[in-house]
Amino acid sequence: MKTYLAKPDEVERRHVLIDASEAPLGRIAVKIANALRGKDKPTYTPHIDTGNFVIVINAAKTVLTGNKEENKTYVDFSGYRGGRKEYTAAQIRKKCPERLVKDAVWGMMPHGRLGRAQFRKLKVYATEEHPHTAQQPQKITTQE
Repeated sequence: MKTYLAKPDEVERRHVLIDASEAPLGRIAVKIANALRGKDKPTYTPHIDTGNFVIVINAAKTVLTGNKEENKTYVDFSGYRGGRKEYTAAQIRKKCPERLVKDAVWGMMPHGRLGRAQFRKLKVYATEEHPHTAQQPQKITTQE
């Protein structure tokens, strides 16, 4: 018996829709990362991009448990001396709610060429509206 290895031209990609307001941020980030990498498919191959396109809606309504809304910090650094700025999750939610989901998912992706290519297939929107209705995305529930 031989191990199956997917080839890049054989991969079938779908569009998947995930609602970020259904579960805590970490649980949703795991589902998104697995869908982007293709780990939820039987044809998963570690060195080939076998994942789906993922559309995330309601990023502004992302659930953070405990005191993370006030205590969790996000850091920006301009590269200059004194250019380090810290923001709480509440400030990030106000300024750019998509960043909450993107940062959580990026932390679960491989940090190389393949991981960056897979991460580009992620589209995050703060509200329910998205421009991908023509792709007929299949909704995935995170309640399991």
